[in-house]
Amino acid sequence: MADLRQFEALRAVHAEGSVTAAARRLGWGQPTVDYHLKNLERLVGSPVLARSPRGSRLTPVGVLLLERAQEILTLSERAIRDAREFSQLGRVRLRFGTFATAAANILPFVASRIADLGIEIDALLEEVPALVDQINRGALDAALVYTVPGYELPFRPNVVTTEVHRDPLMLALPVGHRLASPAPVDLPALLSLRDERWVFATTADDPMDRIVVDAFAAEGHALDVAIRTDEFQVLLGMTAARMVVGLIPSLATTAAHPGIVLRPINDPSFVRSILVATPADDASRSPSAAVRQLVAAIRDGFAAVRSESRAEG
Repeated sequence: MADLRQFEALRAVHAEGSVTAAARRLGWGQPTVDYHLKNLERLVGSPVLARSPRGSRLTPVGVLLLERAQEILTLSERAIRDAREFSQLGRVRLRFGTFATAAANILPFVASRIADLGIEIDALLEEVPALVDQINRGALDAALVYTVPGYELPFRPNVVTTEVHRDPLMLALPVGHRLASPAPVDLPALLSLRDERWVFATTADDPMDRIVVDAFAAEGHALDVAIRTDEFQVLLGMTAARMVVGLIPSLATTAAHPGIVLRPINDPSFVRSILVATPADDASRSPSAAVRQLVAAIRDGFAAVRSESRAEG
């Protein structure tokens, strides 16, 4: 089995250009560097260095190994740093912002998971533009937000985002509508709804609405927005009453609603990318250990939601 010191020796020789200089860089003796490199060559069954009086360079096999070794050493260093930071945390409170549908699905799971690690959260429910603003101002330690393909949220450069879930968008139609069947709807069929009355979010630049508006605008059509609301139950109720049609994310469709048919949209653009946004706390752009634990719990929470959905399906 490979030894991390073999990878450290390989990396140092590549950086310094000779075994002697690599030994100085690592604070080891030259025989120690040679020992680890020769053991690595025995494991591989091929030379990893081409040696000459002018120094040493990596062979093609050595270059391939170095690419993998960099990943392994980075993960190893991150694991040690995370464990060291985590052992020093004690009780921590994090300011965490989220939008309502995500909170309803995963917040209890997340709060329970990180409480076992000594981390508590002060949760704030807001719409995405407000969450982006608060992260940019440093008023939150982390925020759960969403966007759609091709639309970047206006974060400052020091904010790091990590995708934790992809949430398909569904077309909500009243029972009896000409398109109300269980099968997915394609983009041409969606665009045939140009004369319908639509329901949009309260915020004018909501990403879910922008992707609909832009799809119709590309065909030269402007939509009739009948009502704006951030309450999905209002959207469903008005749709059931045959007053509007609209899009609803899968996360908001956990319960059946009478009078409604939900059709998947057969187009990769119609999906919410759910992101955790965190301000980086140093030049490495790496969030704190506590925030990384929060992100891991959020990711696990969405994985649990996916598993439940498959089991129900």
